[in-house]
Amino acid sequence: MKKVLILGCSLTGKKSAEYFIKKGYDVYISEFGEKKDNVEELEKLGVKFEFNGHTEDFTKNAEFCIISPSIKDTSPILSKITCPIYSDIEYVGVNLNYEDKMILVTGTNGKTTTTTLISHILSIPAVGNIGNPPLNVLKNSNPDMLVVEASSYQLHYSKKLTPKISILCNITPDHINWHNTMENYIKDKTDILKRGDKNSYVVLNYDDPYTKTFKDDIKATVYYFSLNKIDYENACYIYNNSIYFKNEKIIELKDIPLKGNHNYQNIMCGIIAAKLQGADNETIKNKIKEFKAPAHRLEYIATIGKTDYYNDSKATNPEASNVALNAFPNKRVALIAGGRDKNTPLDEFVSYIKDRIEKVVLIGEAKERFFEALQKIGYTNVLFKNSLNEAIDEAGKNSPDVVLFSPACASFDMFDNFEVRGEAFREYVLQKRSSK
Repeated sequence: MKKVLILGCSLTGKKSAEYFIKKGYDVYISEFGEKKDNVEELEKLGVKFEFNGHTEDFTKNAEFCIISPSIKDTSPILSKITCPIYSDIEYVGVNLNYEDKMILVTGTNGKTTTTTLISHILSIPAVGNIGNPPLNVLKNSNPDMLVVEASSYQLHYSKKLTPKISILCNITPDHINWHNTMENYIKDKTDILKRGDKNSYVVLNYDDPYTKTFKDDIKATVYYFSLNKIDYENACYIYNNSIYFKNEKIIELKDIPLKGNHNYQNIMCGIIAAKLQGADNETIKNKIKEFKAPAHRLEYIATIGKTDYYNDSKATNPEASNVALNAFPNKRVALIAGGRDKNTPLDEFVSYIKDRIEKVVLIGEAKERFFEALQKIGYTNVLFKNSLNEAIDEAGKNSPDVVLFSPACASFDMFDNFEVRGEAFREYVLQKRSSK
């Protein structure tokens, strides 16, 4: 029986283990942290575990290794593993021959909305960083296509993967604490774009100063999307309040349920992918009209008194929060921000706050740095709170028009992930409403 090693007992690790057990492998999971919950079923299936550190004896003699995307490449155990190391998305693409059946979506912001929209238009599974590991889907089915949300961490460990369609939504500073430099982050995001040939496709943001420059390094057929009409043959763009693809009108902006330029960009990515897969204009239009945004992305939760509460927990970096800060012009907004700091630049973020936000309530590990950045530009209406619930109570005082929860940080100081954080916000707001 062939041995497969899985580094990390995250959702990716557990679902990969289920797949490989079903395929007859001898599965070993090595976890640096403490024993995880809900591993008993895997133990009953025969999966071997080690916790509280990676040991050379446990990890040796594997046929190959699937690595959790959160493990940094500086982890000492990696230098002792001699077998091939794959991300789960690369294993699916390269080893299970899904490259030609894969639409990959990456970028700093907009990945999940774009991935979900493509899944909705083409009726194909959405997998990857969206919270559904691809091996979890392939365990029980063999879909004709997959749309994969890929994080920079997953791409770092995907050295050979070459999808049929690769979409890069945008690039802004993020995860610098993991990649160490912006240059490393950009490299991990863009290396995958350079591997294709004329039979593959790359979709780039014409309006983004980083992505616009990559075309000369790409051998695949390039498509651009833009908020303005551009003089380029393979383009999706906005003109006369409508979205066009190659001069064909697809949909009027007034018919799109998601508002804001960032969402229009996500929708254009979805249109390009759908057209490359042969979808007709009427189908695309109707699917967009019925599409609903994923949870935790500028999601309206409830109105209490005169105040609307919005959950933007997916905003795990300042650039994502900037989008939310722009969404409420001429409104009195109280912002809840903070969490685990990614050490990304704050200049633009605090400038947006100064121009648009009435009050800021800070939580989590990042609150001191955020406060210092706000002080530096003369913004003083800032309060600290120890919990999300306390922050919600504080933000709602004096009845602002909007309470916006857009953390601009990772969740891991207080919550397992941004979904859990967003659900906590939702539950407490709904609890407050029901008690009125």
